[in-house]
Amino acid sequence: MEIIIGLTIPLLGTVTGAAVVFMLRGGITDGTNKAMLGFASGVMVAASFWSLLQPAFEQAGEGLSNTWPVILGFALGICFLLLLDTIIPHQHIDEKKPEGPHSRLPRSIKMILAVALHNIPEGMAVGVVLGGVMNGDAGLTTAGALALSIGMAIQNIPEGAIISFPLHSEGKSRIKAFAWGAASGLVEPVAAVATMLFLQDSSSAMPALLAFAAGAMLYVVVEELIPSSQSGKHSNIGTIGFAAGFMLMMLLDSALG
Repeated sequence: MEIIIGLTIPLLGTVTGAAVVFMLRGGITDGTNKAMLGFASGVMVAASFWSLLQPAFEQAGEGLSNTWPVILGFALGICFLLLLDTIIPHQHIDEKKPEGPHSRLPRSIKMILAVALHNIPEGMAVGVVLGGVMNGDAGLTTAGALALSIGMAIQNIPEGAIISFPLHSEGKSRIKAFAWGAASGLVEPVAAVATMLFLQDSSSAMPALLAFAAGAMLYVVVEELIPSSQSGKHSNIGTIGFAAGFMLMMLLDSALG
């Protein structure tokens, strides 16, 4: 039951964000969009350190001979998302007129693919922590896994809204826009379950896998979320959002971790 709850909470965040399309009539303002992107960035950066990298180094032990798998795992996580970012057609959040071989794809499809791409490392992060809890790995607790799931759910709220509002503005009904926004979050529990299944036979690779998930998440933050939150005027709104998200994840980790 704890595993099911941990897998479901992040998806509920995406569903909640997509449902905002029923509540707001005028759409999302630029300032609100920057604040949400900055907030999501802060949550993901804090989660990458406290929920993933810190327990990875604790499990690996001291000394370069023990920590190199963590460093290698982090680098591979970056490379993995770089590869996906290259081969999967998607719409960047602040991209108005995309160019390139995939420019003829509908913008709505590429936006959905973009959020799905973001959800892969988030699902892996949740899956690797939940898998570690199931395997009884030191430094990973059910409370810590719950804190990570809640943090991912909170930062998924703006991602769900970022999907549903553009779809509605392009002519889709609110129900269809909500359905597509909610469905984009299904990638996360799928990635989490796949990671947990892999860990059943590779529990010794836990430190490297924790670092891999951290690297993948930070790639998304540095490549997509932070630049989008800082583009144009009033970039300080995105910075304030980042600080708020970071502090909230610190609070969750302190209270539940």
